[in-house]
Amino acid sequence: MSASWDSAWVVDRAKALGFDLCGIVRPQQFPELDKFGEWLERGFAGEMAYLHDPRRADPEQLMPSTRSVIVCALNYNTAHPYSTEAAAHAPKANDAPRGWISRYAWGDDYHEMMWEKLNTLAIALKQRFAQPFTARAYADTGPIAERVLAKHAGLGWLGKNTLLLNEIHGSWLFLGVIVTSLELTPSLEPTESAPPDLCGNCRQCLDACPTGALVDAYVMDARKCISYLTIELRGSIPEDLRERVGWQVYGCDICQDVCPYNRNAPVTSFSEFQPRRMNSHATLLEPSVEWLAGLDEHEFRSYFRNSAAKRTKWAGMVRNACIVLGNTGAAKSGPVRQRVAHLLKQLAESRISTIAESAQWALSRIQQKLG
Repeated sequence: MSASWDSAWVVDRAKALGFDLCGIVRPQQFPELDKFGEWLERGFAGEMAYLHDPRRADPEQLMPSTRSVIVCALNYNTAHPYSTEAAAHAPKANDAPRGWISRYAWGDDYHEMMWEKLNTLAIALKQRFAQPFTARAYADTGPIAERVLAKHAGLGWLGKNTLLLNEIHGSWLFLGVIVTSLELTPSLEPTESAPPDLCGNCRQCLDACPTGALVDAYVMDARKCISYLTIELRGSIPEDLRERVGWQVYGCDICQDVCPYNRNAPVTSFSEFQPRRMNSHATLLEPSVEWLAGLDEHEFRSYFRNSAAKRTKWAGMVRNACIVLGNTGAAKSGPVRQRVAHLLKQLAESRISTIAESAQWALSRIQQKLG
């Protein structure tokens, strides 16, 4: 059986497991990886020290005897409105303040689902191929430039918002890989180029970013990105960026929400990616920010078990909720502002400095309205 037929079997098997896209690529020094060092030198990675792992810039270092990388993509889009659409519907003054959690974190932790599917595919490889070989699965858990590998496996192009874009599926895609010593035929022939960049003259993502994190087309300064500020950053959110965080309490979808290729993106069939109901009155779709801010550490761990949103940790989530309350609470009616102010006064006494300082900043904004 030829390697070409074997590669086709791998792709078919991946799609049978529910992956929407699958491609195979040989690890090598791709042009995009040559620019990664410069990006790091400019300080754009912020406090994400793990991005300095040299294996990210050299896929051949991922595992001894690596010959092929299988790249899989899974659609997580749902039928619910995008954040830009939801924000356009002005809430009533007497409504409880609501926040936005990034779409990818609404349901069950995607790492677990991707990991399970990738390992099922790896087991199928063992059953398919008789010769000894190694295979290791990564579900956004290793020092891998998944988007670059996905591009050169034929899954799409890297858009101006730095995300992988597919002409049909848009950018609502989780990426995972299997690194293997199997020598499989790449999805693209040596004479074939990666999918063309179809962004054209469009700059909607650049213009829509509230913090100017997209400092140029295809260049992200993570230190300004709301996703970085609300998830990766462990200290206080810089004061000059707090107001621009708006109602984003965990992550940000804006550069994807405005992308033309996401306007008609297909919807996932997996119920696991639908918004989780946390209890009888709380859901991760536009959650109550007062509820988030009022969680204690035990409650946070309980509610966000098996959720990607646990990455920000309890102190980060409460810090974020304070910032959002400062941004949204001032526009509320008197009774709601009074209630929010009372909560913020309590949080301003927190033993966690990032929570206390953020609550005090938010409280000052509310008090300006209270007079």
